Amino acid sequence: MNSTTAIVTKDIGGAKLPNRSIGAILIDLGRLTPEAAERILRLQRDRGMRFGDAAIELGLLTQADIEFALSRQFDYPYLLKGESRVSEELIAAYNPFSPQVEALRALRSQLMLRWFDSDIDRKAIAVTSAARGEGRSFIAANLAVVFSQLGERTLLIDADMRHPRQHDLFGMHNRTGLSAILSSRASPPEAIQRVPSLVDLSVLPAGPMPPNPQELLGRATFPQLLEELALAFDVILIDTPAGSDYADGQTAAVRAGSALMVVRKNVSHIAAVRTLVDHFVHANVVVVGSVLNDF
Repeated sequence: MNSTTAIVTKDIGGAKLPNRSIGAILIDLGRLTPEAAERILRLQRDRGMRFGDAAIELGLLTQADIEFALSRQFDYPYLLKGESRVSEELIAAYNPFSPQVEALRALRSQLMLRWFDSDIDRKAIAVTSAARGEGRSFIAANLAVVFSQLGERTLLIDADMRHPRQHDLFGMHNRTGLSAILSSRASPPEAIQRVPSLVDLSVLPAGPMPPNPQELLGRATFPQLLEELALAFDVILIDTPAGSDYADGQTAAVRAGSALMVVRKNVSHIAAVRTLVDHFVHANVVVVGSVLNDF
């Protein structure tokens, strides 16, 4: 990916283009010294090259450095390995230009067309699967990242209060969360955590495991919470327990009104998937689609 030394700010349809040079961004991040930047600029001027090409030829930057600076320049944040507490399982956060993440963006587009953009009141969707080990939490977390990269105010709720994973994936504490809100021991602002390195992404972890997760999800407090959160977020993704193990996931899907089915190649049993889908249909849950997880 090529670059230029600077991009002039212009108004196009009311939107402003970024105006910080790649060199300035990398200097601020400590990935390039001013002296090295001057060497790059001299070569760029002498040969009429792009800044990125000149930097790579001199061996002062890598293609990954250039892509990272461009992501900052165009407000498309992602992370560098070893520099964040966020798990490297979140490929959308660390490797957004990979074919796998392109597939996640395609899934995001389908969900926008089929659910989120089709009705202004549709803000939540439950990410479900028939059994454990099918990648439900992985898909939910990576989808949350790509939605936030689109500029959507995104909230990921971990409603799997039996085997929660989202706090581990995002490197955050689980001292309070959904269980505390539903039991009236905490408020949403106390429990929701921002992911500072990823713009527009927040996570509501599961919180301490309660003795009655299904009953908590079945209380009127949960749909009321979703209505309240819909005022602050554009997209709400709900990670749920495995459908064949507990009824929690079905309850969460009913509260959300919709479900995305996750199946895993060579792992999922079709009969179990069909049974779960039938339960959703009978409960008037819209099954927006399914995704084959082959990661």
